[in-house]
Amino acid sequence: MVPGQAVPPPFVRLAAHEVRWRLLSELARSDLRVRELVTLLGQPQNLVSYHLRLLRSAGLVKARRSSFDGRDSYYHLDLEQCAQALAAAGAALHPALRLLPAEPAEAPGATAAETSAVPSVLFTCTGNSARSPIAEALLRHRVGNRAEVTSAGSHPKARLHPDAVRVLRQQYGIDIADQRPRHLDTMTGRRFDYVISLCDKVREVRRDFDDHPQRLHWSIPDPAAANGDNTARDSSPAFDRTAAEIDTRIRYLQPILLPTPHRKVQP
Repeated sequence: MVPGQAVPPPFVRLAAHEVRWRLLSELARSDLRVRELVTLLGQPQNLVSYHLRLLRSAGLVKARRSSFDGRDSYYHLDLEQCAQALAAAGAALHPALRLLPAEPAEAPGATAAETSAVPSVLFTCTGNSARSPIAEALLRHRVGNRAEVTSAGSHPKARLHPDAVRVLRQQYGIDIADQRPRHLDTMTGRRFDYVISLCDKVREVRRDFDDHPQRLHWSIPDPAAANGDNTARDSSPAFDRTAAEIDTRIRYLQPILLPTPHRKVQP
């Protein structure tokens, strides 16, 4: 390297490799396992695993053990970390190229004409008592009637988990105390633009949504199971972390559901 020559930022060096860029692109859409990434990329498993290790070392990709099969792991793209890395790369080239967070797609309260063709989203988990109703509430809170949102479970509980109700009320000002868990069977015959599973187990046991346009997966552990057999331990921190992670994913889902045109810089 010539002394004084600018060095490409780490994100640029990582993302410039074709395999790593394809991994980033697939994981930007959905959490996936290694064997699924191998199939999607058409590359040997050892090569995919090697590049995943590099992306994990850079903090761009994270791994989490599957709650369905503990021998397996789901890989997740840390979009917040990617946003920071992209912003740093832009600023390194020129201060005017520093990327800013995307603005909300639309404030709640759109007119009837604007809602004639709204996207429909179904969130799923096993019990429909914590993760999926939290996601349902947070997305509805952010987009209002700009999207049709619901949730359901493969084995719904008798009621919502009290900590799910608490975290939404305390942290986000949302009250779902009167909501009751729903069974996925009640969604039979309805077609959704997006079916998003938040539970590794429900992704495996319910394949009847495969024909829907977009079937995505967010591998999020059950906060109610965070304490294991220790029922005396406070589960509030686990629910706080879960709600925060779901809210982050919701924020990055918004521009996909409700894309806005790019604005040109005025001369």
